[in-house]
This record gives sequence, structure tokens and C-alpha cells, in this order.
Amino acid sequence: LLVALAAAAPRPDEDAETLVDERQDNGDGTFNYRFETSNGLKEERVGTVGAEGQSNMQGSYSFTLPDGTVAVITYVADENGFRPESPLLPQDHPLPAHAVAQIAFAE
Repeated sequence: LLVALAAAAPRPDEDAETLVDERQDNGDGTFNYRFETSNGLKEERVGTVGAEGQSNMQGSYSFTLPDGTVAVITYVADENGFRPESPLLPQDHPLPAHAVAQIAFAE
């Protein structure tokens, strides 16, 4: 069991090897991409053509933090900008009730 755990443990960056490198460009603005290294870096993304001809993307990337925790970030990038999501990113605090009431009154 220890041998299996040691073999599965992320290796230092300087020794990292590419495990997966898949790229599919369909030539029409759509694509698929997947990448993974032996030190725990992973990325996946899918591209589609947006309504105004822009490239829309959604995907995720992950990496191992120094404490061994795996950080995962998912995102969407489109005509509304880049929108990442992760428990590691700061979150908006809910508005207090008095602020919600003032906004409703102003509308």
C-alpha cells in the first residue's frame, strides 16, 4: 500500500511529466482541450462560438496546494466576461436587510 501511495503522490515540478495532452480544434471556433501532468496539474476546456462570433469557453483547472489539498477552479468565459468559481475564492457577503429595503424603495 505504501508503494502505491508513494507512486501516486504528486512529484516536484521540475520532474513533472505530461500525462495527457489532448487537443481538438474543429476549425469552426469550437474546440476541446485536456491537459494533465504527473505533479497534479489538470486543465480541461471546451470552446464554442458565441452569438456575436466571439469564442466562449468553459472549463476547469486544478492543482495541489502545499498542504496536499487539491484546489479546483471552474469557469465560464463569454460575452459576460470571465467568471471563476471555487471555494478558495473570496465570496460576496449577503446584503444586510436594511440595504435590501433601501434598494427596493429606490426602485
